[in-house]
Amino acid sequence: MTKVGRLLGAGMGLLFFFMLCSDASAAPLIPNVNIDVGSSENPQDVAVTLQLMAVLTILSIAPSILIMTTAFIRIVVVLGFLRNAMSTQTTPPNMVIIGLALFLTFYIMSPYWSQANENGIQPYLAGQITQEEAIDNTVEPIREFMFKQTRESDLAMFVNLSDSPRPAGPEEVSTFTLIPAYMISELKTAFQIGFMIYIPFIVIDMIVASTLMSMGMMMLPPVMISLPFKILLFVMVDGWHLLIKSLIVSFK
Repeated sequence: MTKVGRLLGAGMGLLFFFMLCSDASAAPLIPNVNIDVGSSENPQDVAVTLQLMAVLTILSIAPSILIMTTAFIRIVVVLGFLRNAMSTQTTPPNMVIIGLALFLTFYIMSPYWSQANENGIQPYLAGQITQEEAIDNTVEPIREFMFKQTRESDLAMFVNLSDSPRPAGPEEVSTFTLIPAYMISELKTAFQIGFMIYIPFIVIDMIVASTLMSMGMMMLPPVMISLPFKILLFVMVDGWHLLIKSLIVSFK
């Protein structure tokens, strides 16, 4: 096809496109959707609207709530330490690590979530308790779980830094004070477990590095030689079984 023919074809295509646009403007087929904000004479309508906005806000931050108040923090950090200690870089991939951490979180948190559903959500849906009682009954099992895993020193730090009066017991501790204390306690525990994971793999790296230096192979990266031995050691001791069991038992 010559250059003139190509230009002619392109011109015909543009002409056909403008004809379609003119027909569409003459007879629009796409409906017009408007969202208007009007006035309400019933105060209950305003309350329902605010409750709907609150629910949408909670749903938007649901992933953060799942991370901050569950066992996900410790599990995903420990799995990240394991991957770095074995020097496998992107193996297992992030999707596998996040998926495994999520399902382990569901497994560990299922008793507490079931208790929250039985004591808070289901009675509220049945109309047996008020909304305030439903919130308290739903949050209580999660608070119980966080109190078990939170160190007293971390909780005392946030209580002292807050302007609220000193609580007489755990039931008077605010949830907004408990959550950050729980998070740093989980990070500390995860780093302690990560340190224990690193020790055997560091020993393998030191043995391989010293062996290569004694043989004069200083240009050969020790990681390339130690990686198969790390994988072999992890498989022989059934590392996934031991690690996952230790993580689950650590929450008991």
